[in-house]
Amino acid sequence: MIPYGKQHLSEQDYAAVLEVLKSDYLTQGPEVPAFEAAVAELTGAAHAVAVNSATSALHLACLALGLGPGDRLWTSPITFVASANCGRYCGAEVDFVDIDPHTRNLCPQQLAKKLAQAAATHTLPKVLVVVHMAGASAPMAEIAALAKRYQIAIIEDASHAMGAHYQGAAVGGCQYSDISVFSFHPVKVVTAGEAGIATTQSATLAKALRQLRSHGITRDAEDSHASLPPWGYEQHALGMNYRLSDIHAALGRSQLTQLRSFIAKRFSLAERYHQALADLPVKRPVLDPESAWHLYLIELEHADTRRAVFEAMRAQGIGVNVHYIPVHTQPYYQALGFQPGDFPLAEQYYAGALTLPLYPDLTEQQQDTVIAALQKAIEDA
Repeated sequence: MIPYGKQHLSEQDYAAVLEVLKSDYLTQGPEVPAFEAAVAELTGAAHAVAVNSATSALHLACLALGLGPGDRLWTSPITFVASANCGRYCGAEVDFVDIDPHTRNLCPQQLAKKLAQAAATHTLPKVLVVVHMAGASAPMAEIAALAKRYQIAIIEDASHAMGAHYQGAAVGGCQYSDISVFSFHPVKVVTAGEAGIATTQSATLAKALRQLRSHGITRDAEDSHASLPPWGYEQHALGMNYRLSDIHAALGRSQLTQLRSFIAKRFSLAERYHQALADLPVKRPVLDPESAWHLYLIELEHADTRRAVFEAMRAQGIGVNVHYIPVHTQPYYQALGFQPGDFPLAEQYYAGALTLPLYPDLTEQQQDTVIAALQKAIEDA
């Protein structure tokens, strides 16, 4: 089977994890802050807070920004459900902004129109979660200008975008947002087994994120309401146990040292796809050199053949996938009142969407097999 995504692990990675296993710390030791420091340096953020998944990081980001019942969160309908669920975890209402069919990211023009309507009805969101689909940054300058006009906080869901850039600057530096969130799931650009990180330029938000990830507890005497004994601690908020282990952090830190080579290989493979698919009846993604190239997404021109193409390629041992089923069409969100047809550009993209294999260990021979299988599947469909 040629999967759509796969981690690359080196001897360096194995050694980093083994060193932790032989140490005195498996959980809250030196590797977590070292991992955070590495991400902060790479992105240019003042602070990085590591947690056990990107979903946890999104949840904590919403909590740190004060999202709660009576508030609203908006995001893209083309994303994994976590980008929307984080708002629901906080008791907020969730809504969506349709995509730019060219980039598959949240569309600034659609956002501007929807914000003007929401302002007129006093239903503006408190938080906007902007997804960097497939590793390519959304147009943050335009989005941030709109958010500033309406005083909306921004979370960048950069789960796909570790190592990506926007206008020459590293994604995650929060030039246009309050908090950025990254994923280290095994199919992402780099992995920690499973982990997430939230970056921010705000010391206040970083402090809230750190406290909330560990039960809302502090041991800092400066934050305490009373003098603490040496063993003392105080719970100041209803936090979670979203902490990351040193084992995961060590793997993530080792992987970060290989990030540039991973992205270079992904971009090289994306370029090969781009050339090879030029004469096929498919819409190719924008060949963005600043993208992290987490996924290679195409759209079949004849959307009604998608299932036949998908099944034919799977039968050949090629693990194509679809990213993503529009969130508003999921049963949970339909029960909240959303219906098919609410976000037509997202639904039009989804109808023909297909994700082709893309990962550093994918060989050119394997990629040629994928391309040949796709061509035949389209011809036969």
